[in-house]
Amino acid sequence: MISEFRYSFNDLDILKSDIGELLGFDEADIPPPFPELIEQALKKAPSVSNIRGGYKIFSPKEVVFGENTIKVCNEVFHPSKIVTAQFKKANSVALFICTAGAEISQHMHEINNCVDPLLSYVFDIVGSLTVEKATDKIQLELENEVTLQGLKISDRFSPGYCEWSVSEQQQLFKLLPLGFCGITLSESSLMYPIKSVSGIIAIGTNLQKKGYQCHWCSDRSCMFGKIKRKKKI
Repeated sequence: MISEFRYSFNDLDILKSDIGELLGFDEADIPPPFPELIEQALKKAPSVSNIRGGYKIFSPKEVVFGENTIKVCNEVFHPSKIVTAQFKKANSVALFICTAGAEISQHMHEINNCVDPLLSYVFDIVGSLTVEKATDKIQLELENEVTLQGLKISDRFSPGYCEWSVSEQQQLFKLLPLGFCGITLSESSLMYPIKSVSGIIAIGTNLQKKGYQCHWCSDRSCMFGKIKRKKKI
């Protein structure tokens, strides 16, 4: 079963504090000129966002869970134990994909070259936050759908994170319709538009969303992991 969604930027309820946090600042201590730059970015973002996303649910007959693998139809994934540990009680999966659209990245590059590199950096953060918030909504859509069947979902996981090779984007895209939600994949496994995410969510009767266990992951460059670790400290 395939579901596709479109959202406006304003549907995401992105706050100044959300952007400030990803910039590395506490909510009450965002230094100049960032408050003004954030205001500019939030004002412009609705007109340069083209947010699309969706998911495909696979039946239990199409999914086989191994000790360290997940086979969906004819494609075999090799995620890390961080992922497989949360999928132990699953019986099926959904593959998801989401993009903020190409326009927001294009605008970011334009202002980087002609206006203000610092504003461009803020727009880069806004683009990342846009696709993350939109994927939150898609995950909720999936959760609401399977709840009607008495099922639950896991957290979502993406190739390139949680020690899962980004190259397995190739298998994931083979299982989705060509050009689904306007997103394509390069030979080097990079998505276009750039501000896009894809991944997998487990479905089952006894699953639990635990939240991202960033302390398990060795990726120290992930901005969301940095925030999680900072809050823990």
